[in-house]
Amino acid sequence: MDVHEVSAEDVELEYVSAAGVRQRGSLGRLWPVRFESVRPERRFPAFRGQGNWCGWYWSATCGGHVGYESWLERDHLMLLDFDPLVTGMASQPFRLSWTGPDGKRARHTPDFFVRRADGTGLVVDVRPDDRIGPDDAEKFAVTAAACRSVGWDFSRAGSPDGVLMANVRWLAGYRHPRVHRPEVAARLVEVFADGGGLLAGALRVGDQIAVLPVLFHLLWRRVLTVDLEVELLSADTRVRLGLVREGGKDALASSAVASG
Repeated sequence: MDVHEVSAEDVELEYVSAAGVRQRGSLGRLWPVRFESVRPERRFPAFRGQGNWCGWYWSATCGGHVGYESWLERDHLMLLDFDPLVTGMASQPFRLSWTGPDGKRARHTPDFFVRRADGTGLVVDVRPDDRIGPDDAEKFAVTAAACRSVGWDFSRAGSPDGVLMANVRWLAGYRHPRVHRPEVAARLVEVFADGGGLLAGALRVGDQIAVLPVLFHLLWRRVLTVDLEVELLSADTRVRLGLVREGGKDALASSAVASG
């Protein structure tokens, strides 16, 4: 298939609904399905001697578990979960198939489907640069063209920045809502209104053992923010008010937001 001539009607899509019913049809007909809510199209294998690590990641965005088939996929799940513009995601959401140049059927199951706050869709394949062979490159190209034909974006994600990923992994440990304490959160927003050092600001609020988890939770939610790509989080990291998404608009964090 010439990627410049890919039509949504030429690509077949197969998925398993939230009710467990397998569905099949053209991409052109099925693209409106809420794929962020479907079941994985295939199971995540586990066996002795397995070269990759499969598992389930609890997503704060989804309020439930999302599967992954490698540590790299898990890392990208964390990054998606950390993205304030993402409202839903599903792993192995569907299988695409099409007729190749040789007349044989080619098949590909993307790693993730992502729904954004503006309603748009994003299809993600996770694969390091050095692990993309000619067949993989062709499948990614056709998948990207098929996505464009229905208004979705496509991303082939490789290895993320090491410093950013280390910081997001740390903050992910505090992503669960049970970490949140409204009264402490409101005080932290007041303390960091003009910016300041991470540990010094936490100590102004109270016992660091009680305050730091709430601070990291607010950093995860982007109510407070730091530069995560420059250096690893430390006592001296400068913390400031972040931008949080409210009703589709960016607004400065407030005590009301922090308390919610």
